[in-house]
Amino acid sequence: MSRHDGPRTPAAGRRVGRRLRGPAVRGALGALAAVVVVTPFLGAWSYDSARRAVSTQAAAPPVEPDVLPGEIVKTGASAPIVLAYHDINPEPTNDYTLTPQQLDTQLAKLEAAGYRSLTTKEFTRYLTTGTTPAPHTVYLTFDDGTRGLWTYADQVLAKHKMRAASFLITGAVGTHRPYYLSWAEIDRMKSSGRWDFQDHTHLSHERAAIDAAGHQGSVLANRLWLAKEKRLETENEYRTRVRTDLDTSLRAFSDHHLPAPQLFAYPFSETAAPTNLAARNTSALERLLRERFTASLTNVSPRPLPAGPRAAAARLVERLEVMRTTSTDTFVKQLNEWVSRSPAEVPEPLRNPEQWRFPGSPSGTGLAALTGKGVAKGTYVSAVHLPMGTADWNTYRVSATVAGLRGTRTSASVEVGHGSLVPVTVTVSETGVRVTERPADGTARVTTGKLTPAAAHRLDLEVSPGGVRVTVDGGHALVARATKALDPARTSGGVSLAVRNEADKAAKVAWPRFTALRVKP
Repeated sequence: MSRHDGPRTPAAGRRVGRRLRGPAVRGALGALAAVVVVTPFLGAWSYDSARRAVSTQAAAPPVEPDVLPGEIVKTGASAPIVLAYHDINPEPTNDYTLTPQQLDTQLAKLEAAGYRSLTTKEFTRYLTTGTTPAPHTVYLTFDDGTRGLWTYADQVLAKHKMRAASFLITGAVGTHRPYYLSWAEIDRMKSSGRWDFQDHTHLSHERAAIDAAGHQGSVLANRLWLAKEKRLETENEYRTRVRTDLDTSLRAFSDHHLPAPQLFAYPFSETAAPTNLAARNTSALERLLRERFTASLTNVSPRPLPAGPRAAAARLVERLEVMRTTSTDTFVKQLNEWVSRSPAEVPEPLRNPEQWRFPGSPSGTGLAALTGKGVAKGTYVSAVHLPMGTADWNTYRVSATVAGLRGTRTSASVEVGHGSLVPVTVTVSETGVRVTERPADGTARVTTGKLTPAAAHRLDLEVSPGGVRVTVDGGHALVARATKALDPARTSGGVSLAVRNEADKAAKVAWPRFTALRVKP
């Protein structure tokens, strides 16, 4: 029997209470100390648990009946098309998140059209060798490393026997659960053989103040405003910060036993965004990336850079971004614009108005404005033929017939090598011809010639990496960029057209028009 057992008088109780007060206090203090000591470990355990957590996967949804057959264009052989996705979730909260059903339908379309998905190793091999394991391929990329890839996308890939690459923000892995992947989920995805992992910065996928006014910009592509010091980062500080972020990200891959990433995806597609870096150092980021990666990926590019020799030379590949608002019909239509074609596969572009794009032209402009079958607005209308599908053309012939030319205030132009570093534009008026070469790294060169006045002229252009030979009406010939042979990747590109009418509106002078356009190998 313990000393506290048995009957107690009030006095005895008071004595017992006095004896217990010391041990109780000591016990409470001990418990408090234990909480203080254990809490950090509990927090660390909780954090580590979140990083190691593995979510339950959802089964792939059934195929919708309208999926087959696929309507995606199949040419003789085409370059890989790179698709950019973000998150997958059955209840999307933003336009960057697709439902599992949307992803399933899109992959079913690709599968039905005979497309094979590439691993990153296969894709980077294509960039260096120009060869793929199949004639029609797609490289599936998912930015940010969200949990939806493991939970919802993985089984959709398995269903269609496809592979993909997840571009990780390594500093975010295991954080903000359940939004981002855990390292344990990444390990499961790696083991499946369906996924590999590439780089999307460590913790530089965000925006911050880049000037005293607080304007926001990408932290990867801008010097930051240091509020406490009331100044911008120096360019040396910027380079050090970005270098540290990239190297920290690479170490995270190594620490978690992942192969070193070969590709980098720009956050926010900074390649086309303004930057506050000095003009002489705008390539600082590019140099840092080239030192660490085979190539970089972007969703927005100043010029068309689909996967191919042109993109490989630039070490920058443009992706086709897929959004929640991208309908199945739009998905197929966009893919068809990106499928690479040979000149033999599009001999008469004017017969396919859906293949033309009108950057810089008034809203609502269609091909009819260049062929005289529709109304043109303003004073200038231009159109580009399949800018993504023809980006790597470098040896071909173009024949164009122009009518409706009057005086010097109306003209029509044919550009070859569209989007290249050395495009050549041939402009013809009623009485003359002008050939303009616009090298990206030099001064424009212009050659002119006089023509026998006529309302219609025929232009024949022979395009090769070393030069463009222009013949007008079968006789008058001019040559552009014939001084030396150039790298085909610098000069490659397809065809664009333009018409100009600066005549006095009161005179009601009709617009010039293209009556024929043929392309041959």
